[in-house]
Amino acid sequence: MHRRPIFSYVRRVAMTDSKTEALTTALAQTIDPILVRPLSELGYVTSARVKRLGSASIGVLLPVPGPPGHAVIEAVTTAAQQVDGVRSVQIQHELMTDEQRAELMEQVRGEKKPVGSAGSSTYVIAVSSGKGGVGKSSVTTNLAVSLASLGHTVGVIDADVWGYSIPKMLGAEGAPAVIADSIIPLRAYGVSVISIDYFVPDGQAVVWRGPMLHKALEQFLTDVFWDDPEFLLIDMPPGTGDIAISISQFVPRARVLLVTTPQPTASRVASRAARMADRVDQKVIGVVENMSWFVGDDGKHYEIFGSGGGADLAEDTGTDLLAQIPILPAMRSGADRGEPVTVAAPGSEAAHAFDDLARKLIQTRPKIRTHPELRIG
Repeated sequence: MHRRPIFSYVRRVAMTDSKTEALTTALAQTIDPILVRPLSELGYVTSARVKRLGSASIGVLLPVPGPPGHAVIEAVTTAAQQVDGVRSVQIQHELMTDEQRAELMEQVRGEKKPVGSAGSSTYVIAVSSGKGGVGKSSVTTNLAVSLASLGHTVGVIDADVWGYSIPKMLGAEGAPAVIADSIIPLRAYGVSVISIDYFVPDGQAVVWRGPMLHKALEQFLTDVFWDDPEFLLIDMPPGTGDIAISISQFVPRARVLLVTTPQPTASRVASRAARMADRVDQKVIGVVENMSWFVGDDGKHYEIFGSGGGADLAEDTGTDLLAQIPILPAMRSGADRGEPVTVAAPGSEAAHAFDDLARKLIQTRPKIRTHPELRIG
């Protein structure tokens, strides 16, 4: 009887073990698309093995079903397929129990505190205007993407509850996952976003009074798992109503970025938002002039909405004019498709303007104090 040499079997076992080790390492480094942390920190992978013929068998615990859970399976499958020697992937998955979900969120979140509250390192910027129609949401969206592209963690609260548009502009549409009692924001282009858009039936108007608005904002700050981003942009509704007052109470350390157009009338109205910030002890950090000019086919700048509004507002508020954003048809059409200007028109004058604005705002971020007698930076 012919017998296969023992060293051949040992070599195959060693090769299988090395592939399993490589698979385990790859899975540990894979980023969970839901909580945006390495899988090694979350306990999703319950087993991982590469069999003799290169078949990878992986056991996975999913925190939630539906599209978010499918995204985890896809991330695990992609990571396994990239391991040298893996020819096929089989995933066995099951849902976490309520107890496991609660334990997971307690592990990653710890004590639940409102984002931007005392002790938080998050720099909160309320993007405000005196009136609608100045492109405030477009500025918020593109600024957030620019900050993320520069390597910073960024969140956006769409607090314009009557004119919410951030999810559409970012292409972050769908439904947020809920794990235990935590709402998980959707992500696009490296930006986490939450909006009333996710909780209102399509086409239905939001008819809420002050107390309901106050409660919704409180949940956005407290119940959403932001994971302490470096920047949190709040797209404010125009004017100085209930939401502006609530934000000043919930996030008293927030800074205000004013958006206007070159039209002097718009800048005069925007100055009221600055007066509001002053009354609630919130600092205005600068002015963005949107729709500053249009570049024609002849290469000339045409100031369709006049000129000087941004500079006048900056002078009136004692701050700097941080950016002038030109009119760009590609930026408008990109917003309709869920594409920021860096995708819709990369290298354009508008894209460069938002990147420059992001760099200037990074410089205004307060230094983080880690000890009463030690200041970093």
